Amino acid sequence: MNYIAIIGDIKDSKELENRSEVQQKLNCALKSINEAYSTEISSKFIITLGDEFQGLLKGYGHVLDIIKYIQRELYPVKLRFGAGLGEINTDIFHEAALGADGPAYYAARKMIEELREQEKSLKKQAADIQIAMYNIEKFEVTEINTILLLMKIIEDGWSEKQRYTIWDMEQNGGSQEECAKRMGTTQSTVARRLAEGNYVSYIRVRKTVEEALKRLGEAQNDN
Repeated sequence: MNYIAIIGDIKDSKELENRSEVQQKLNCALKSINEAYSTEISSKFIITLGDEFQGLLKGYGHVLDIIKYIQRELYPVKLRFGAGLGEINTDIFHEAALGADGPAYYAARKMIEELREQEKSLKKQAADIQIAMYNIEKFEVTEINTILLLMKIIEDGWSEKQRYTIWDMEQNGGSQEECAKRMGTTQSTVARRLAEGNYVSYIRVRKTVEEALKRLGEAQNDN
């Protein structure tokens, strides 16, 4: 059976003035993830080394939901995520993603290391999420990583008001009028923020990634 391992890491964590507060927020976010996606999780998300954390999923459908939730909860703290698709060669313990090993984790770890290298040369143009299959090159994976980078480019262009309006629509849905009430503003303001934040394109791109991950996972499990 193939799994997807997710390893996350806080960027420049040692430079954070409120490091303890950030770690508490991270703990709360991981606890919420473990509860909300319990049926998808093979090993619960926990903090492992310093400001690094990891978890193991048996399904591919909520990978992006989980990552984006953690990013929102810790914002404006910057994070990097490596996701690895593949097998696990050791026993899997549901209560904690510790001790398990195999190609899925190797691939996720490789992506974390690759992202760190990108940040040294590309700075703000570096990706913040990448996926891989250990020792397997697939064009579909390259496509997904390219789209993930485009998502980040859109997100980096958001103003704070656009960001929180788009997040509200993602989390709560409903009409622009309902969003306006929640945000304490007008429908026309919400419409302008969504348009200027490329909301429609962003949602389309996100759904494309989710569908591509799902198909990739199904193809791997069929092999």
